[in-house]
Amino acid sequence: MDAHGEFTAARELLRSVFGFAEFRGRQEEVIRAVLRGRDALVLMPTGGGKSLCYQLPAMLRPGTGVVISPLIALMQDQVSALRQHGVAAAFLNSSVPPAEQQRIIAALRRGELDLLYLAPERLLREESGALALLRQIPVALIAIDEAHCVSQWGHDFRPEYLGLDVLKDHFPDTPRVALTATADEATRKEIVDRLKLDGAERFISGFDRPNIRYTVRMKGGPGADLMAFLRQREGQAGIVYCLSRRKVEATAEKLAQAGFDAHPYHAGLSAAERRRCQTHFQRADGVIVVATIAFGMGIDKPDVRFVAHCDLPKSVEAYYQETGRAGRDGEPAEAWMSYGLQDVVRLRRMVDESDADEEHKRIQRARLNALVAWCEITRCRRAALLAYFGEDHEGACGNCDICLTPPKTFDGTVAAQKFLSCAVRARQRFGAAHLIDVLRGKETDKVLRHRHQNLSTFGIGGDLSARQWHAVARQVVALGFARVDAERHGALVLMPEARPLLRGEQAVELREEARAAKPRREPGPRPPARDIGAEDEPLWDALRQCRAALADAAGVPPYVIFHDSTLSVRQRQPDAVRHAFLSGAPWRNGQVFRMTGSMD
Repeated sequence: MDAHGEFTAARELLRSVFGFAEFRGRQEEVIRAVLRGRDALVLMPTGGGKSLCYQLPAMLRPGTGVVISPLIALMQDQVSALRQHGVAAAFLNSSVPPAEQQRIIAALRRGELDLLYLAPERLLREESGALALLRQIPVALIAIDEAHCVSQWGHDFRPEYLGLDVLKDHFPDTPRVALTATADEATRKEIVDRLKLDGAERFISGFDRPNIRYTVRMKGGPGADLMAFLRQREGQAGIVYCLSRRKVEATAEKLAQAGFDAHPYHAGLSAAERRRCQTHFQRADGVIVVATIAFGMGIDKPDVRFVAHCDLPKSVEAYYQETGRAGRDGEPAEAWMSYGLQDVVRLRRMVDESDADEEHKRIQRARLNALVAWCEITRCRRAALLAYFGEDHEGACGNCDICLTPPKTFDGTVAAQKFLSCAVRARQRFGAAHLIDVLRGKETDKVLRHRHQNLSTFGIGGDLSARQWHAVARQVVALGFARVDAERHGALVLMPEARPLLRGEQAVELREEARAAKPRREPGPRPPARDIGAEDEPLWDALRQCRAALADAAGVPPYVIFHDSTLSVRQRQPDAVRHAFLSGAPWRNGQVFRMTGSMD
């Protein structure tokens, strides 16, 4: 079959197997390149349809497509979804019983599999014999999913990925496709270098997720901000990220006591506990998982309506990756974060105390600083986020906290000068909390012990509250006038950029909420993700119940049968859905409903 004929067949498979009329974004370009036998680097946002870029070519090219995937849960989800579509797919990992592994290997040798999923460890481990086995069969293509894991500078480095460069040597004539949702230019270069993809075509799609609303606020009372946010979104599925295991446990317990279906997830739990949590999250409605970043890749649930961060993530890349788990179905979703300067202190300490070399630490500090600066901006968050990844956004997005409730600014030159002067007079050995006590004239034990009541800056900041001064401190750090020194237990150390400001040669604008007596009010709750009339509520509920029954019978999450977006009667074919349901039409593989769903 020539290239034109192969792509005609790809379009037919897209329609007949996956239920979509057209390709989306750059999917068509990628698939054409792979069908021609070309290597490819594919960068698409979460929910953008990366999987089809290798699934369709694997079904059309001779042999079996091999997919390298980092997580068992991710393999299981994708294979379950493919089997529902009638695609011959399997995975080999430690969760598969030995007898079943032998049946899969036999099917592989007979050429009966379109796709085989493997973890990088199993592929490279000599005793597994995986490489030797693959060299004995026709390999249609090799897809390396979550390819950013190869980057030692990235947010989710997996050392086992470093060995995947051998694939070029073992399969020189087989196209290799590296795919990820998050990679800046430096990470893309590292992916290409480490995987030996020198001649690969690059397909860089836009990073914008317009359905996600971004909101960042300063921390208030312990857990109060999060509880207020969740109360407006009861019944929705979401993920709450915390920095420590202890906070995960405490937050999950507090939410459960408040009536939420909330569960903890972190690396300290047993594998069985983590598996139960993830399965419940995927198969039930309205579940909230409170997690560390251990709950990361492999989250393939399309109807996650929010991702909330109770602590600052480690970088813009990590933030983008984690928030991208919301709204994969294209419906409205939220990325909400509360943070404080103490988060910066803690993360800076983690970087400084790590075993990484100095160059790695320098890059990680720079990425943390970039995220802090993003948190404190006074212009459209989406435009700034996209700019970080080298993408332009025309005008304001209208769907972030800055656009919805624009912050007022004021001339903060004097406030910043007072704060920085106080840090200098305290010999740059103290953190923000102590400096604020000095500025506000508080004779605490610590102030008296260090005789800081005698400093010239003692009491000169009584016009601002402690909360207002904390906001000034955060912005001074975000603007690069000072840095947090973890080795000095969070002391504020001045940067060279502070000199013109202290000399009166430079003015600075600060956010007015730093002066406000009360925190700025958050925008109200968003409209529901679905848009159906009251008369269709019974049909909606009945369809969801039937979907749940089909999913239970098949042993898969409900979204594998079909997504909520497919159910919504505002979609293109509501009459067909209603008629099929009411007439009792056959629902083979959910075929009646695969009309408008997500393409990932």
